[in-house]
Amino acid sequence: MEQSSVEVSNQDPVVQFSIFTENKVGQLSDLTCLFSQAEIHILAITTLDTTDSAIVRVVVDDPDQAKRLLQQNNVSFSESQILAVEIAGEHDVELVLKALLETEINIHYIYAFLSRPLGRSALAMSIEDMDIAIDILGARNHKVLNQGDISR
Repeated sequence: MEQSSVEVSNQDPVVQFSIFTENKVGQLSDLTCLFSQAEIHILAITTLDTTDSAIVRVVVDDPDQAKRLLQQNNVSFSESQILAVEIAGEHDVELVLKALLETEINIHYIYAFLSRPLGRSALAMSIEDMDIAIDILGARNHKVLNQGDISR
């Protein structure tokens, strides 16, 4: 990966929403319907539940519109930047993780994108040091995605 591509990734990071909701039947369905009705596409999703509440983490194709929608509907959420790395298949997961391990970068959590163009998938990762991770993955020819790469 060329250095200029790495710089673009830093300037246009992938946005993740952590949405806080009650842990009850239908909440996840209601959330996905809300996005669908606004023609916002969920590209990656994971949930973490506890007895009383849940955190739904999503990456969408239009974070600005998603933010407005969540605010208009009084949905409790936070925004953060994540590292998104394109992978060709399951064998690439090991290569990405090894590269991060060798530089001793902690991964807080990881989940996969649902779909991407050309049949390529991607990993969504919350990591300790975004800049170093982007540099090391770029040096190893892993494509680090920016928000523009995943938007429709």
